[in-house]
Amino acid sequence: KVIWTVLVTILGYASSLPVGDDSLCTAEELAKYKIIFTGKWSQIAFPKQYPLYRPPAQWSSLLGVTHSSDYSMWKKNEYASNGVRDFAEKGEAWVLMKEIEEAGEKIQSVHGIFSAPAISSGTGQTSTELEVHPRHPLVSFVVRIVPSPDWFVGIDSLNLCEGDHWTEEVSVDLFPYDAGTDSGFTFSSPNFATIPQDTVTEITCSSPNHPANSFYYPKLKILPPIAQVTMVKIKKSQLGLSAPFINLPAKSNEIIDSVS
Repeated sequence: KVIWTVLVTILGYASSLPVGDDSLCTAEELAKYKIIFTGKWSQIAFPKQYPLYRPPAQWSSLLGVTHSSDYSMWKKNEYASNGVRDFAEKGEAWVLMKEIEEAGEKIQSVHGIFSAPAISSGTGQTSTELEVHPRHPLVSFVVRIVPSPDWFVGIDSLNLCEGDHWTEEVSVDLFPYDAGTDSGFTFSSPNFATIPQDTVTEITCSSPNHPANSFYYPKLKILPPIAQVTMVKIKKSQLGLSAPFINLPAKSNEIIDSVS
């Protein structure tokens, strides 16, 4: 009886705990970060079928969101939403932004959207700022690989909160993903819809296991990072000098034309 009472007490307490890692965040009310995206897609690192023209290797704008665990922009081994499909295939952001907005209205899971300018070559940097909240400490984003059938890089639900404080700085190597909506093997493949739709999968040096695959490097154990993202917490003394939270770049490109 004593053991049973203890078990019931423990289970009752556990069931009353909030769900999700983000609910355990007890940090200060808000935090701002500078997010720096660095493209590492060079002809030296990725020589096979490297796009030199029409169009040359480049990166779309970065589109991201700060949110709680109730929202997911994309997840490995799950089906991409219509918004992620349009973004990864065509660089159209309208549907994805609508999905984010609806999630924020229905379940209060979204704190804010952020965007950074495109990079006109395979290597280079772009940056912007984002804001996180204790109830919305997760960061997700996508950047389209241009040209490609439906390939992208990004982060899914990176938690910037560590208990009672915010992470000062974090860097993550990024690798290519296939949205599972287009069956092209190469950067310049024509549009060929995947029917039925496949799940989001990571592209590796041996998967898809086909010599035509632009990332097929059978002599490598792993692909080198094609990009990297760094997030640095902005100190309060610097906040007065920071740029606006939502930074929509004016430079015209296939993604930002839609976002604007």
